[in-house]
Formats: sequence, C-alpha cells, structure tokens
Amino acid sequence: QVQLVESGGGLVQTGGSLRLSCAASGSIFSINVVGWYRQAPGKQRELVARITRSGYTIYADSVKGRFTISRDNAKNTVYLQMDSLKPEDTAVYYCSAGYGPDYWGQGTQVTVSS
Repeated sequence: QVQLVESGGGLVQTGGSLRLSCAASGSIFSINVVGWYRQAPGKQRELVARITRSGYTIYADSVKGRFTISRDNAKNTVYLQMDSLKPEDTAVYYCSAGYGPDYWGQGTQVTVSS
C-alpha cells in the first residue's frame, strides 16, 4: 500500500512558478510509473506528466516546455516544477502512482491569477 501526500500548491500570478511535491509513505522505488494529473472545475481529470523508474517522461501538450516532472526514489518523492504558469493551469493537482493509476493523493490547489 502506498499513500501519497501533495504539497506546494497555492496562488501565483500569470508567468510565475510553483513546485509541487508528492511524498509517498511507502517505497516508490518499485513503482514504475508515477505522475501528476489535474482537474479544473467542471472538467475531467487529465494527465499532466508521468515519469518511469528509468526516467522516461511524457507530458500533456499543454504543458510541454513549461513543466518538468522528476522523482527522487531515495526520498520517495515526486516533483512537478511548473514555470510560465497560465490561468488555464488553475486546477487541483493530484499525484499518482502505478499504471492504473493505482494510488492517488488528496490533491493540492493551484490557482493562477491573470
């Protein structure tokens, strides 16, 4: 069983940056895929970025070149560096683990003001 706890969300102006962190209670070293999803009001949850244990990454087209996902297996932590933020990035961001994904965090709010 893996429990995920996100942190780092908040309010930022357009063009600003935030760094989200996701701490896992169990070891994520054995979990191949970890990632970040987001859900804006009235919209479906969507993939933002995923990273494999070997470091292979995929990004949603809307965040390519602005967001960077990384993982520190020794610290059981996944990060999402978000730069050049736009109002349309406003959403609740969820950490995930597993292909399903199988595990979800509780979410952290990111609000980008125009």
